Amino acid sequence: MIHTNHDADFEAAAKKLVSRMTRREKIRQMMHSAPAIKRLNIPAYNWWNEALHGVARAGTATVFPQAIALAAIFDEEFMHKIADVISTEGRAKYNKTMQEKGKTKIYEGLTFWSPNINIFRDPRWGRGHETYGEDPYLTARLGVAFIRGIQGNHPKYLKATACAKHYAVHSGPENQRHHFNAIVSHQDLFDTYLPAFEACVKEAKVEGVMGAYNRVNGEPACAHSVLMREILFEKWGFKGYFVSDCWAIKDFHAGHKVTRHVWESAGLAVRMGCHLNCGPCYHFLSIAQLKNLITQEEIDSAVLRLIKTRMKLGNIVTDNDCPFDDIPYEKNNSAEHRELSQTAAEKSMALLKNNGILPLNKETVGTIAVIGPNADNIDALNANYNGTDSEYFTVLAGLHEYLGANRVIYEKGCELSSGVFGEAEKIRVRLAAEKADLVILCPGLDPAIEGEEGDAIGDKTGLGLPHPQPELIEYVLSLGKPAVVVNQSGSAVDVALADEKASAILQAWYSGARGGRAVARLLFGEVSPSGRLPITFYRSDSDLPDIRDYSMKNRTYRYFNGDPLYPFGYGLSYTKFEYGDLAITNSGDSVNVTVTVKNIGHYDSDEVVQCYVKLKEEGVELPKHSLKGFKRIHLKIGEKYNVTFTLPPSAMEYVDEEGNRQSAKGDVTVLVGGSQPDERSAVLIGNRCLSKTFRV
Repeated sequence: MIHTNHDADFEAAAKKLVSRMTRREKIRQMMHSAPAIKRLNIPAYNWWNEALHGVARAGTATVFPQAIALAAIFDEEFMHKIADVISTEGRAKYNKTMQEKGKTKIYEGLTFWSPNINIFRDPRWGRGHETYGEDPYLTARLGVAFIRGIQGNHPKYLKATACAKHYAVHSGPENQRHHFNAIVSHQDLFDTYLPAFEACVKEAKVEGVMGAYNRVNGEPACAHSVLMREILFEKWGFKGYFVSDCWAIKDFHAGHKVTRHVWESAGLAVRMGCHLNCGPCYHFLSIAQLKNLITQEEIDSAVLRLIKTRMKLGNIVTDNDCPFDDIPYEKNNSAEHRELSQTAAEKSMALLKNNGILPLNKETVGTIAVIGPNADNIDALNANYNGTDSEYFTVLAGLHEYLGANRVIYEKGCELSSGVFGEAEKIRVRLAAEKADLVILCPGLDPAIEGEEGDAIGDKTGLGLPHPQPELIEYVLSLGKPAVVVNQSGSAVDVALADEKASAILQAWYSGARGGRAVARLLFGEVSPSGRLPITFYRSDSDLPDIRDYSMKNRTYRYFNGDPLYPFGYGLSYTKFEYGDLAITNSGDSVNVTVTVKNIGHYDSDEVVQCYVKLKEEGVELPKHSLKGFKRIHLKIGEKYNVTFTLPPSAMEYVDEEGNRQSAKGDVTVLVGGSQPDERSAVLIGNRCLSKTFRV
């Protein structure tokens, strides 16, 4: 056993351990399934684990809402709380399987390959629901909060490790990712694609970074001279470990054709700073070394980082004093954690339309017909990269529990993406609707339709819901019964018909194990809706550029020139908020923005206060406005709250065409409200966005 003092120098301890390894032992430690070295008291360890929205693929665990839904909460503190619970459950499992029983299989370690902080720039990308949406600032703040919650704040040990992925320009197309070359400008790279990664490295001290499958401007993302060497390691000073996406190094020679042989691919990856290989290619590092493609020093440097991370987790024992070893298995999927998942679902759901029908009255509503393929679909609760909860509530189950089964009529209507909606189905749906006073219509997607290549169909071809769902929706809305649409999807879909003809629309996302309970409580006013869209809902496929085009021109709310159906930051409430007393004061190099928010409606409710900045610079194409602050608050009826945002100098900077950050000169406009400053929000939410302009 290696002994250290209270302020253990893991660096020195790791160097000592690595120096005693043979070349073969070192190379085998650089693969995700690392074998034991018994003579050095190094246990076997499998680096591959997942925790996107709960501990994944390892049996029972609390299933929280999918990442895109967590982003819709717009709350850093709440995100930190959820991540802290996830790492608690991860430790509870690890202590039982690894520490107590010596198991070292996949999904049993403490190195979680989450969060996914790629920018959801195109609503067709299948993995977009794994992200925190389309905005770099929101993604950065939530990514930092998640990482800090996972890794903990102990002065010596990491509770678990997070891994920011997929570094760095990666968001489809899924079916081309093994050979695709993403072309990105310097301006878009540093303005959109890199800020969240930079924050996660510099602020959160994330322990892991995972590279992407694709090339970026000609170089593989897992062996990139600019992204890895120049930016990540040199400019940002990243001290943790870099891991390839799984089997991505094989793509160097098989897909990208930048190398000819597997040993060339392995050598190139290590030379550029990829320390860990998820996959088998590093078996060939000995050949790469014999061919002088890699040095012993480069191998030693990689292994040193990996051993150091394991020591910080207490996996390779130094002083036997890791406090997280005492977390009991009973913490996993506890009642408290399941309740937190339900609260997260309630906070995440965004009310997109309401003609006054909501909230429903439990005493007077009568009978409800629940219709649609997602009404009783557990997959639409779980999303992907998920665990298995001990208790599930679909929308149907949630309404059964809330109203009683005798007041709920259920008819599936059609499948999510196959079969027909013919005369027999129409008859059953019509009979259900005729017997009810109200229809809850449940369309949408699930992770088999939108997701990762190999796990799902992959990318969507457009915004429309798959056949035969549009036929079902059109038919139900033509029956003349009041209809509330509860859409479950991880991305923007075409809900224009529902916007036109339905009484209300609730975007429920992939809402976790207790999502159905949350839906019931929201529909009946037990809690006021407070989710806000972290993505833009476009009106038409024609609004979208080619998914292969990585330019941000006409993409996301920051650069889109059209009229969205529902804009980023949007979401209705059952109450009304009044904004006033917007003031701007200097505080050294920073700017303080204060605003008063008052609940002038009839329901207690959360509100998400959003602060945007608009810059002007001649000759430079800049965002229309950009989110630079947000704060979730809770106001009782009649209550008032003063919100302050402190904008650092970076909030008044822009990125020029060469990728350099420049300070704005002239007018800066600050806009604060319950939504972003656009016409759609003004019409549907009311005038809740105030603005002031000052000069810098």
